[in-house]
Amino acid sequence: MSRLAHMTARFLPFSDAASADLPLNQLLRLSMFQVSVGMAGVMLLGTLNRVMIVELSVPAVLVALFVALPVLIAPFRALLGFRSDTHRSAIGWKRIPYLWFGTLWQMGGLAIMPASLLVLGGNPVYDVPFAGEVLAALAFVMTGLGMHMTQTAGLALAADRASDETRPRVVALLYVMFLVGMGLSAVVIGWLLRDFNGLRLIQVVQGAAALTVVLNVFALWRQERVRPMSKEEREAPRPLFRDAWADYASGGTAGRLLMVVFLGTMAFNMQDVLLEPYGGEILGLSVSATTLLTATWAAGALTGFALAARWLGRSMNPYRMGARGVLAGVAAFCAVIFSSPMGSDLLFFLGACGIGFGGGLFSVATLTAAMTMPARGAAGRGLALGAWGAAQATAAGLSIAIGGGLRDGIGHLAMSGHFGEALAHPATGYSVVYHFEILILFVTLVAIGPLVRAGETSTYEPKGGEAGKIGLADLPT
Repeated sequence: MSRLAHMTARFLPFSDAASADLPLNQLLRLSMFQVSVGMAGVMLLGTLNRVMIVELSVPAVLVALFVALPVLIAPFRALLGFRSDTHRSAIGWKRIPYLWFGTLWQMGGLAIMPASLLVLGGNPVYDVPFAGEVLAALAFVMTGLGMHMTQTAGLALAADRASDETRPRVVALLYVMFLVGMGLSAVVIGWLLRDFNGLRLIQVVQGAAALTVVLNVFALWRQERVRPMSKEEREAPRPLFRDAWADYASGGTAGRLLMVVFLGTMAFNMQDVLLEPYGGEILGLSVSATTLLTATWAAGALTGFALAARWLGRSMNPYRMGARGVLAGVAAFCAVIFSSPMGSDLLFFLGACGIGFGGGLFSVATLTAAMTMPARGAAGRGLALGAWGAAQATAAGLSIAIGGGLRDGIGHLAMSGHFGEALAHPATGYSVVYHFEILILFVTLVAIGPLVRAGETSTYEPKGGEAGKIGLADLPT
């Protein structure tokens, strides 16, 4: 039994995240909310944008705006987390109400999503002006709001229940479960949509809505203890969010870090609504094949996390590691660009994997820098991580909208012959976007350079374990 326990602790990466207050079975059950959020992310950023552009012939700029709507809500995640921290409840619950209502928003958005998209694609029973656009936008906003509310409250609940020693491992485990959920959902959804039609789309998306409720209720059941609050506690004034934000915003290094996060995220995310349509329209891949791109991206991101753990274990400067992720992104976008003239599906999937790898490495590096940034006044590390998420999500939303607009505008000009006969090809619009992303990646390298040279942030020190060992404890919270 002792040998079995030793082998379990050594080879099962989840075992070192458990504690007395958060046993392993409850931790794994709680992590199911990350699977539901990952599944919704595959729907919004993977399957549905390709279906709208290729199968339903919706303009890419409109699709980009729809996909950008839930992403642009993400800056409010810091406020949502702050509100759940200070929530007043007679029974003492702080996180469960936000988890529950986030589940309802996420389920409701997915439930009305397929019918809205079919109306948007030109299959209405009654011709109501702009009905498809309004309903689709509403569905995307509801789903996005639910995802952000569920994930923020769920991560906060896990951090509340974990001990000081296991908290980094717990939060890291939940983030890995999010990527695993995305990968598994991409495979399953791709298999279900191998024979695409409108009815199958409704069945798959609304089935995902029902599964969201099942997973999230299973995750939150009896996870937060009842702690009745006194009348004085309920009526006590809440702390002000703007005071803590003002303390954080006064830091000089913080401003440069947020600029680096903003630029790098724009560079890596501008292709979010274009990669799958590129595979379908230019390379002729099926819906099932292009949906696997999300699984390929997730595999690349997980590889980036593993390599980041090794480098962080050797006390590498996180900004230097982020620069390596940017360079990996440059090579990945080059592979995607050359996959069209070479007609290589393998090169295209390698490029998608490289984008996930570079983006994951960059995200871990900047998240580590935010986590190790010294607190200022009322601003704690939680607010720093919230600001990191706000900058990342805002850049992602803007880049998605810009990418769709560039693809439509440049593609229209190219097909009209404005750039000559050689560029009169559907791939021209996509290629310009990918080249623009490479340009922003080089700008990101310029912005990150002073931070690497000055060494203004301390390198990350892993919490226990051997140097260089890959494990959940080495991943940033």
